[in-house]
Amino acid sequence: MDGVRAPGGVRARARILARGDGHGGTRLPVLEGEGPLAVRRTRGSGDEARVMLVGAMSGPLGGDRFTVSAEAVQGARLRIGSAAATLALPGQDEAEARYDVRLTVADDAELHWAPEQLISANGSDLHVTTRVDLAPTARLVLREEQVLGRFGEEPGRLTSRLAVRVAGRLVLDQELSCGPGAPGGWDGPAGLAGHRAVGQVVVVRPSFATAPPAARVVGEGAAVMPLAGPAALVTAVAPDALRLRRLLDEALALLD
Repeated sequence: MDGVRAPGGVRARARILARGDGHGGTRLPVLEGEGPLAVRRTRGSGDEARVMLVGAMSGPLGGDRFTVSAEAVQGARLRIGSAAATLALPGQDEAEARYDVRLTVADDAELHWAPEQLISANGSDLHVTTRVDLAPTARLVLREEQVLGRFGEEPGRLTSRLAVRVAGRLVLDQELSCGPGAPGGWDGPAGLAGHRAVGQVVVVRPSFATAPPAARVVGEGAAVMPLAGPAALVTAVAPDALRLRRLLDEALALLD
């Protein structure tokens, strides 16, 4: 049964559809979740609708398969967050866990994806895939924060892939693999250099097509880079989650 833990792991899905209401607001005709992927509408502001992912079960554990799909269409303004950090844990099933995110944004629509941190606990094995498809005039702010291990412990295995397309054109496709069994060098000077928190923010705006942001270093451990399209990428590494968030906030403010 979907959303119930069983041999082989949990299979759970959440689906969110946001649509402009024609009066300057955003409605949510589809708001569905199951098992560990409960979804709740929260108080928005102005023309924006806000949705929270609320973890109803522990995980993802080994063998689990979680899928979240969100779509903003027809002038919608949608912001998605989470009520707490996602904690990847080892499970009885030795297979890797998978967490797939699919985001779609239509013309004249906007989506903010900003969940709390993903924590890779010792002994876990999680593969996260995020795919984003945007129309030519769509807008996006996508934020990911990943923490390798809880306090005082070694991390689990974490593989994270992020792909972003604008008008069918690939503007970003990157993969990060960390922890036991990851390719050599992930923690060396050319990788995370001993840091245990890593994050990125992707910002897509039509105005960037003619006035792209300048590449720059932000603080100690963060950088802003224009992408080949109306988009920019912020990347950061830090010793802990708090410092990571501050670096990403500082870099993101430069794009406003």
